[in-house]
Amino acid sequence: MSPVLPGDAPVVHDLIGIGFGPSNVAMAIALSEHNARVGRREAVTAHFFERQQGFGWHRNMLIDDATMQVSFLKDLVTLRNPASEFSFLCYLQSRGRLVDFLNQKNLFPLRVEFHDYLEWAAARVDDMVSYGHEVVAVEPVTVDGVVEYLDVTARSGPEAVVHRARNVVIGTGLRPRMPEGVDRTDRIWHTSDLLGRVEALRGRPSRFLVVGAGQSAAENVAYLHRRFPDAEVCAVFSRYGYSPADDSSFANRIFDPAAVGDYFSAPDAVKRRLMDYHGNTNYSVVDVDLIDALYREAYREKVLGTERLRFLNVSRLTGVEEGRDGVRATVTSLVTGEETPLDADAVVFATGYRPADPLALLGRVADHCHRDDQGRVRVERDYRVATGPGFRGGIYVQGGTEHTHGITSSLLSNTAVRVGEILESLLARGRGAARAAGPVPDEVGSAR
Repeated sequence: MSPVLPGDAPVVHDLIGIGFGPSNVAMAIALSEHNARVGRREAVTAHFFERQQGFGWHRNMLIDDATMQVSFLKDLVTLRNPASEFSFLCYLQSRGRLVDFLNQKNLFPLRVEFHDYLEWAAARVDDMVSYGHEVVAVEPVTVDGVVEYLDVTARSGPEAVVHRARNVVIGTGLRPRMPEGVDRTDRIWHTSDLLGRVEALRGRPSRFLVVGAGQSAAENVAYLHRRFPDAEVCAVFSRYGYSPADDSSFANRIFDPAAVGDYFSAPDAVKRRLMDYHGNTNYSVVDVDLIDALYREAYREKVLGTERLRFLNVSRLTGVEEGRDGVRATVTSLVTGEETPLDADAVVFATGYRPADPLALLGRVADHCHRDDQGRVRVERDYRVATGPGFRGGIYVQGGTEHTHGITSSLLSNTAVRVGEILESLLARGRGAARAAGPVPDEVGSAR
């Protein structure tokens, strides 16, 4: 799809990817499989930039016994291409564990194992990515009054490179959410910091506070309780107890590929209703097996008179102040208003994530992007940001589309299908004009 350009004009990629987490790894795989099927003239040229030095996905949350909440069949490829060599089953075969995994009779692999699968898949397309490169700017390139291309600048140390593309796909993931006025420190953590902070902790901790009532909160409580057998672990949440995730068969249909189209086409009132109905499949809920295990442990300790696991329910954290040797926290009862001061070695906030602003990097390009009456980015069904007639390039987003595409916006469930739809859109739009095949660049790009 790339043209032969005259003289010293830069090579134009069909697609530049910003970020190389699971979504854009899946995108790279879809492109790789497409290019293997077609001739060079129909190949889609692409390159990805990732600011990390290598692939990593929530590394500090890889608790050794934590499992995935989605089936292994919802991997990077299977729902798009069941015959793909990049599937989780092919990964297991390459690791010599296929039969052992099947003997478990379990759809949900360990999170550590699934991360290893993601690394394995990313390594097989690492010729398409430049690690250690942070995208710092995207600039419009105008031809005859129309934005025809996008110049993407990526920085690695003191050096910067510029790549030109017709389209970009943004997959920069989520950002940890902290309460207003609370910053992450050596003793005030977000769950995304957990394992790294635990390893750096000095001394013999005597108490942890974990704030939140979702899956990550419960996993952190269980892990800290097991990891530090002499420490008290206090779970703080406004509910009476953890709420179980609804993973029943009919409820799970909200994650079906077809449900994305239904949600996208639905009136706003129906969208809100669907989110209200099915929020308990994903938000502020916990696997029932973990809930039961925590309750059993709390009861066992009560019987033995050795209570280390405490649940400060119908309460909220109203103050947190870090000192030299720990954190002074204030927990307030929502029933009585009574305030209880607690000294802890660390406070862990399991307060979720917020989507990164997909347009934050785009600078002047963002002026061409449409927003709805609530200021949210308007995204078409093919995950392309809506733009004006003077903009021919394509900006695709993976994430930040819950308001248009529903609950699966930032989840793995539809990743494989989503990248297939983006690829189909690229091909359909790219074939709208006669284009000759161009060189597929091997180097990073032009230096600046």
